[in-house]
Amino acid sequence: MYGNDTALLVIDLQPDFMPGGALPCHQGDAIVPGIAALLAQRRYATVVATQDWHPADHASFASRHAGRRPFESIELHGHAQTLWPDHCVQGSAGAALHPQVDWSSADLILRKGTDRQVDSYSAFRENFGPQGDRPATGLAGWLHERGIAEVHVCGLARDYCVLWSAQDAAISGFRVRFLWELTRPVSADNDETTRIALVEAGIEIEK
Repeated sequence: MYGNDTALLVIDLQPDFMPGGALPCHQGDAIVPGIAALLAQRRYATVVATQDWHPADHASFASRHAGRRPFESIELHGHAQTLWPDHCVQGSAGAALHPQVDWSSADLILRKGTDRQVDSYSAFRENFGPQGDRPATGLAGWLHERGIAEVHVCGLARDYCVLWSAQDAAISGFRVRFLWELTRPVSADNDETTRIALVEAGIEIEK
């Protein structure tokens, strides 16, 4: 059992990110048993699960940009935006929290990516929006109010939403542990870049 000042963040463990889903991560299904076991052990007094929850006409979907294909990059609100296959559409089966995990220990389920104009990788802040800033989700304040000083992060995808969540957690004043083996990337080609980014942010990587 970890102390009451440590929280677990499970990022976007949803069917659409599994093999066969709309936006499959490399071996995304491999981490489901480990995360299910971790939650069943009740080692964390505070557990947060995030859920990608997009409107059907979300601006990050390649289908909303004529002539564009998934994984191409465009400029959106002055910043680079990867275009994705339609995924995690609100209310769809692919957007549900993974059914093989008992989520009853989750104290908060945070839905992100709900603004059709703004993508949202991080649990703590949306991506850059039309005002030129990254609006806060409120998670940092919620955790601070509960006396949380350290967060452990796992889930999908290692090179996007988990990475950005870990970086923003560190910026928000938390000690951060990245549970590497309980994450998987969109592309394993990004692993070295992800490791460098974590080290630069002072984030502990747990193998």
